[in-house]
Amino acid sequence: MGKAPKKRNLADKVRKAKTSTEIKNNPFEVKINRKKFDILGRKAKHDVGLPGVSRSKAINKRKETLLKEYRLKNKSNKFVDRRFGEYDSKMAPEDKILQRFAMERQRVHEKKDVYNLNEEEELTHYGQSLAEMEKFNDIVNSDDESEEKGLLSAELTASHFGGGGGLLRKKASVEQQQDTEEGSQRSKTRQELIEELIQKSKQEKRERQVQKEEAQELTEKLDQDWKSIQALMIKKTPKAEHVDKPEEKPKLEEYDMMVRELGFDMKAQPSERMKTAEELAKEENEKLQKLEADRLRRMKGDEGGAGTQSQIHISADDLNDGFVLDKHDKKTLAYQDGKWNIGEESEEDKEDDGEGESGEEDGEEEGSEDGEEDDEEEEEEGSSEEEEDGHSDLDSEHESDNEEKNQEDEEARTKPKKSLTKEEMKAQQEAAKAELPYTFAAPESYSDLVDLLCGHTPDNQRLIVARTQKSNHPSLAAGNKLKLQKLFGFLLEYVGELATRTPPELPTIDKLIPELYALCQMFPEAACQAMQNILRDAAHSMEEVLEVKGHVAFPTLDMLIYLKVTALLFPTSDFRHPVTTPALLYISQALTRCPVRSLSDLTSGLMLCCLAVEYASFSKRFLPELINFLTGTLHLAVQDKSLLGYKVVPPFRPTGKYSDLLVLSTSESCKTWSKKSLPLCATQHLELRTDLERDHHRLTCLSVCFDLVERCCQLYKDLASFTHIFQPIRIVLSKHLPSQTLPGSLQELHSNILTAISSSPLPHTRLVFEKKKPIPLKLLTPKIVEVLDYGKKHGGTREEREKERLKHKYKKEFKGALREIRKDSRFLAREKLNETMKRDAERKRKVKELFGSLATQEGEWKALKRKKKK
Repeated sequence: MGKAPKKRNLADKVRKAKTSTEIKNNPFEVKINRKKFDILGRKAKHDVGLPGVSRSKAINKRKETLLKEYRLKNKSNKFVDRRFGEYDSKMAPEDKILQRFAMERQRVHEKKDVYNLNEEEELTHYGQSLAEMEKFNDIVNSDDESEEKGLLSAELTASHFGGGGGLLRKKASVEQQQDTEEGSQRSKTRQELIEELIQKSKQEKRERQVQKEEAQELTEKLDQDWKSIQALMIKKTPKAEHVDKPEEKPKLEEYDMMVRELGFDMKAQPSERMKTAEELAKEENEKLQKLEADRLRRMKGDEGGAGTQSQIHISADDLNDGFVLDKHDKKTLAYQDGKWNIGEESEEDKEDDGEGESGEEDGEEEGSEDGEEDDEEEEEEGSSEEEEDGHSDLDSEHESDNEEKNQEDEEARTKPKKSLTKEEMKAQQEAAKAELPYTFAAPESYSDLVDLLCGHTPDNQRLIVARTQKSNHPSLAAGNKLKLQKLFGFLLEYVGELATRTPPELPTIDKLIPELYALCQMFPEAACQAMQNILRDAAHSMEEVLEVKGHVAFPTLDMLIYLKVTALLFPTSDFRHPVTTPALLYISQALTRCPVRSLSDLTSGLMLCCLAVEYASFSKRFLPELINFLTGTLHLAVQDKSLLGYKVVPPFRPTGKYSDLLVLSTSESCKTWSKKSLPLCATQHLELRTDLERDHHRLTCLSVCFDLVERCCQLYKDLASFTHIFQPIRIVLSKHLPSQTLPGSLQELHSNILTAISSSPLPHTRLVFEKKKPIPLKLLTPKIVEVLDYGKKHGGTREEREKERLKHKYKKEFKGALREIRKDSRFLAREKLNETMKRDAERKRKVKELFGSLATQEGEWKALKRKKKK
C-alpha cells in the first residue's frame, strides 16, 4: 500500500513535464530553410523549423531504435530462410529450383519404395489415380438415339430407370411359356434379352422414320397440286378495258365549288392546357420505356406487339389468295323521279375501284404508294412538332433532330407488317442490338459513367446523357435528385478527362455542354458547389507551386475548358458571383504569375485573354492584367529592344532568353501566311518542325493579339484614362512594330487600333505630390568603444592552440554524450513507468471484476439460503 502514492506522484510529474514542454506553434516563429542543391557528406537540416520539432523527431527516433531494442531484449525469435541455395548468389534460379525439387522428392520418398525399380510416376487428376479410374471407351452410336426427344418407349424406360430386372424377368417368363408351348424347355440369358430389346428399339425407330418420310412426300405433293389449282381460281381483268372506257364526269357548278372551298377554311380550335414540368417528365419517361420495350422485343425476334396487325379470323371458305376488301361495296339505292338513283361515286372512288380490279400487281403498287403517303404524313407531323417545340430550352434544340428520327423509326416499325423471313428477322435483331437503349440507370460512380459512354460517338454520348436525365427525373422517384446532382459532377470530371487525352476530344465536349447546362438549370446549388471545388483546387495547387518554385506553369487545357464552361453556365455580368468571380480572379492570377517561356505558353496565355474578354464583355470590368499581357505579347514581336520608350511588367522581361518568341525568322513567311483561328490543341501539344511553321504560328498569335486589342479598345473606350492605359500599345505599334513588316490582313487591324487610340480624348493630368527639397537628417560623430574579449588566450604556439582546441571539442562531445545518455535513460524510465501503470490498471480491472463476480455469487447464495429457510 505504500508504493501506490509514489507511482501516482511519478505519473503526475511526467504529466506536468509533458504539459510544460508542449509549446503551441506560432506561425511567426516558423523558419523555412531552402537549399539550392544537395552536397555529399553534409547533413541535411529540416526544411521547416518549428519550436519543439527537433524534440519530437528525437523522440520518434528513440522509439524506432532504443524502444525496439528494449522490447526485443532477451528474445531470440528470428525467422531464418533455410531453403536450399537461398543465400548462394552464384547459383542460377533454375539450378535452385531443380535442387529444391530433388530434395523435396527425396524427403517424400518412403522406405517401401527403396527397391522399386519402376521409375514411372503415377499420374493423378484431382487426387485420383488415372490408372485406377474406369475407362469409358464405348463408342456412342448416334443412330441409337431417338429423334423424338423425351419420347422413350415404356419398355426402354422401365429397363433403364424403373428397374430392368422386373421387365427382363417378365419377358423371360412370357418367352418361357411360349417355349413350353412349342415344346422347348430352353431359357434365355440376360445378355440375349438385352440384345433383343436393343433390336426392337431400332426397329421401332426405323418404322417412325419411314412414316415421317411418307408424310413429307404427301405434303409436298399436296402443295404442288394446290399451286396448280390456285392459279385457276383468280380472275384477272385486263387493265386495258378500264383505259379504253373513260367515263365522262359531270362538271361542278360554281356554287358547289364555293361550298366545297368553305369546308377547307381554318376554324378556331380550343387550345389545350399547358402541362407542368412533372407531367412532361412523366410523359417522356413513359415514351422512352415504350420505345425500350419495343427495342427489346425486336432484339429477341418477337414479331408480336402493339405495332403489328392483330390476328383476323379466317373462315373455312377463305382461299387465302391475298384479296382484301378494303371498303364496303354496297351502294345506297333511292327512287327519284321514276328512276333508280344510285349514289354518285367520286372520281377517287372510281379510280380506286378500277385499280382494285387490276389484280395483285396493281395492289402491290397501291400499297407502296400508300406507304409513301403515310411516310410523308409522318414527316409532316414530325415537322409540326418540331415547330411547336422550336422555342424550347437549350437542351431541347439539340435533341429535336434525333428525337424526330427516333419517332419516325418507331412509327415505321409499328406499322402492320407481314410475317418476316429468317434473314429479315435476323437483320431486324441485329439492327435492334445496334440501337441505343432508350432508358438508362443513373451512374453511381465516375467509372460507371465512363463505362456507359465509352465507345460511342459524340452524338450518341449526348443522347445517352439526355435519356439518363429523362429516365431519372426528380419527379419520378425520391432518390433521383441526388443521382442527377452526382451526374453533374461526374460529367464535369469526364469533360476534364476528355480534354487531357491526346488528341483532346473537343467535339464530344461540345456535345456534352448542353446537358451540363440543363443539369445546371435544374440544380444550380449543386452545380455551383461542384465548380467552386474545381476552382478552389486549382488555385491551391497554383499557390503551393508558387511557394516552392516561385513560378508556375500556365493552366492546362482541361482547366481552360472548365473556365469556358463556367462562362457558359453562370452569369458573368454580376458585380459579385460565387463562381464567376473566383474564376476571373484565377484568370488574372495566371496572367500575372505564369511566365511565358515557349510558344505553347503564349498560346495558353492568349486563350486566357480571350476568356477574360468574354467575362468582361457584359460588365465592362477593367482588367489591368489583360492589358499588361497583351502589351507584353506585342513586346515579344519587337526585334530591336534597345530603345523601348515604355515599361515592360512581369511576367515579361525587356530582354533575355524568352523575349524574342514572336520575332520572325524570315520576312518571306508573311507572304505564305493566311489568317486563321488559334486551335485549342496548341495549348496541350504543339508540333512545329520547320521555321516556316513556327513563323506561321507566330503570325497567328500576333493576329489573335491584335483582335483582342481591338476588342479591348471598343470595350474600354469610355474610360477617362483610356489613352494612358493604351499608351504602351500605341508606342509599340507606331515605333517598334510598323505595319510594313506585317501581312496585309494584319495591316488593317494595325491601322484600326492606332486610329482608335489616337481618336480618344486627352486624359486628365494625374494628381502628384508637390515637389520639395528634402530636409537632411542631423549627422552626429559616432562614439567608438573598444570591446575586449575577456577569458580568451591569444598567445601560445600552434601545438598548444591545437591541444586546447581538441580539449574543448572533447569536453563538448563528452557533455553531448552525457546529455543523450540522460535523455535515453529518461525515455526508457518513462516507457517502463507507462508499462507498469498499464499493468497495474489491468490488474486493478481484473481484481474489480473478480470481486464483482464474487459479490454476485455471494448475493445469489444468500438469496438461495433465505429461500431455503422460508
